[in-house]
Amino acid sequence: MSAPAPSMFTPAAKAQAEKLGLRKGRANLEEFADTLQALATADRNIIAVTSDSRGSGKLAPFGKALPKQIVEVGIAEQNLVGITAGLAACGKKAFGVSPSCFLTARSLEQIKNDVCYSNVPAVLVGISAGVSYGALGSTHHSLHDFAVLRAIHNVTIIAPADNFETREAVRYAAAAKRPVFLRFGKAAMLDLAIEPASFEPGRARVVFPVGGSLLPTSSGAVASKLAPAHDVAFLASGETVVHALLAAAALAEQGVSARVLSFHTIKPLDTAAVIAAGRECRAIMTVEEHMVAGGLGEAVASTLLEAGLAPHFKRIGFPDEDTVTGAQADLFRHYGISMEGLTDAALALLQR
Repeated sequence: MSAPAPSMFTPAAKAQAEKLGLRKGRANLEEFADTLQALATADRNIIAVTSDSRGSGKLAPFGKALPKQIVEVGIAEQNLVGITAGLAACGKKAFGVSPSCFLTARSLEQIKNDVCYSNVPAVLVGISAGVSYGALGSTHHSLHDFAVLRAIHNVTIIAPADNFETREAVRYAAAAKRPVFLRFGKAAMLDLAIEPASFEPGRARVVFPVGGSLLPTSSGAVASKLAPAHDVAFLASGETVVHALLAAAALAEQGVSARVLSFHTIKPLDTAAVIAAGRECRAIMTVEEHMVAGGLGEAVASTLLEAGLAPHFKRIGFPDEDTVTGAQADLFRHYGISMEGLTDAALALLQR
């Protein structure tokens, strides 16, 4: 019997989470599966398509409850995308569910042509994304998916940070009229405990300070209800957001002011929120479970430069090197995606 995976959070990070009142949720992948089943129970036009991924996608209960609404294609990801696109073209709301490492590499041509170019309202779901597969190594990591999909026209890319964002993202995707890519990991997540909870695709979500918000003005710019300035802004996506939140709270205890934004939507990017952070903060750090090339960090950097803004800037993610082997938690800590790593990186950035 294999040993349990190490915790994503150190004892110090767990203590900080308790101070913030963060509750332990469950894996976003589990939240996705239950939300999809609830939607499909009410709408028989919702179909799940799997590539020997019913178990890893947590869709076994879906298949048992709704056997006529699930299609199993076997280990054939290109076929999965083609069938998902075809069902969507015929009026079904099809969710193609497959490990992101294979879905966005082996099937990229089908995603580009059958889904995006053909403009069908298919939903592609990359499961066990990022480094969720841990010690299975680089063949099973998906550190490229943001980059390749950002370069393809006509697809919305969403990587939820917690169970709430996951539920809302799945509901949005089920009603969307254009292609959507959803990205989920396997680790149990802490709920970010933001009240009132809100989710809008293409709009960053203020995670810290609690009670902050970004409001659109009549000109389309952003009016901030946050403090007029912060020392550092963490612009994070997916399962890295909670680590940025814990780092911001740790920095606050040291007298360093921070804001944290959940960029659950990688594309279209909330450029107004990026520009607001660039104008109001001394430093910006992007945080993502992705290669630093081509992902959220580069999208933010280009937005800042085109707006003529030059705050201190650092991308936190996976560098262009052979990835070390280990569990997801080990990899996060090794590459600085942790409360401690992000705190240290922010302090160093502010000292430039």
